[in-house]
Formats: sequence, structure tokens, C-alpha cells
Amino acid sequence: RAPLPAPPEDASWTSLFDGKSLDGWRNYGSSEQRQWQAIDGELTFVPGSFPMLSMIRTAVFGGGSTDLIYGREKFRNFELELEWKISAGGNSGIFYLVADERHNMPWETGLEMQVLDNEGHSDGQIQSHRAGDLYDLVAAQPETVKQPGEWNRVKIRIQDNRIEHWLNGEKVVDIERGGAEWEQRMAVSKFTEMPDFGQSDNGYIVLQDHGDPVWYRNIRIRRLPSLLSK
Repeated sequence: RAPLPAPPEDASWTSLFDGKSLDGWRNYGSSEQRQWQAIDGELTFVPGSFPMLSMIRTAVFGGGSTDLIYGREKFRNFELELEWKISAGGNSGIFYLVADERHNMPWETGLEMQVLDNEGHSDGQIQSHRAGDLYDLVAAQPETVKQPGEWNRVKIRIQDNRIEHWLNGEKVVDIERGGAEWEQRMAVSKFTEMPDFGQSDNGYIVLQDHGDPVWYRNIRIRRLPSLLSK
């Protein structure tokens, strides 16, 4: 695929996390800020009791989850940059283009860049469920993830229907949403029974609670122009 043009030099970055508070962030489908804390400049998930039970109950019955949404605004064409590190055996994710909070869980509408300890978590045995992947759709190539406890640098770039994931300075996912390859991958994914998945052109940024300690920092975003009219 041809490279996308570079963003204009004057495209300004907006910080989504001030390093000191959860200002702008709250639990998905809720006004609360449970189980996430700002500690030493890091947005930290602190697991509660019986985390998987809570996750399953929310997925089935709704009522808000402890995934963390940046609820101030939706984003359409953008570059999102951040850093993450995961605990040994841990699992999390970065959702984007999450359409709304009417669905029980953000993964019913939003796309996900997987955050994972590839060798320590069972999802690491599944291609397209490993760190950097467009979850259950596109496996990251090459694999550039670092060991648990080490910081990884992310760039997620959305420009019209073009989706790129970058991990630790290398592009690892590049696909056109809605094209023939996309439709083929969707047909064999777990999202075939979710009619609203991946349909929104703009949406929220959400960080996943998967029950494991995870840390995020240096979260910033800048808007990109549409190329469709050019």
C-alpha cells in the first residue's frame, strides 16, 4: 500500500491525560472512575475482587463497565500516540472508533489494538490476538512487542477508511476498512454476529479492563484531514 501523506506540520497535539488526575476519563457507560488511578504520571488499572465475574456480568447485563473512556469527545481522522506496559500474563486493549455507550461493552462497536503478554497469556497462542494486532482481524507483522514490565510505544492512525497500527517505531497493521480484504477477514471473525462492529466513522477512545494490571502514559492525539475530497 502507498504510504499516507504526512500530517501537516501545524497539526497540533492534544494531551488526553495530564499525568495527575482522571480528568476527562470515566468508566464506560457510567459517571464513575472506579479501578483506575493516576500514579506517578501513569494511568494505572488496579484490579478489584473477582474481576472476570464483573466483566462477564457487564457483558451480559450491561450497566456500565470498568473500561475507561475518554468521554469528552469523539474522534474521526486522527493519530493517537501513547505508551503502555502490561503485567506478566496480562491482557488489555486500546479501543477506538467506539460508537456509543448504549452497547454493553466497547468491543461491540469499536476496533481494538491488542495489549498483551504474548508468551504469558493464552490469547498469545492465537494469531490476531497478540500484542499490536487489530484484534481478531489482522495479526501484527513484524512482531515488535517488548517483555512484560517494559514500555511499548504506540501510534494508531485512522484516515478515512485506512487503519494503521504502529508499535515501537514500526508499522505492524495496514488495512482498508470496508474493502475486499476487510470483508474476508470479518467473515471469519467473532464479529460476524455484531452488526454495529466497526461501522462508525468517528468514536471514542477506550482503555480496556481485562482484569490485569496495566499502565498507560503520554496519551495524546491530533486530528488529520480527510483525503476523500482530494
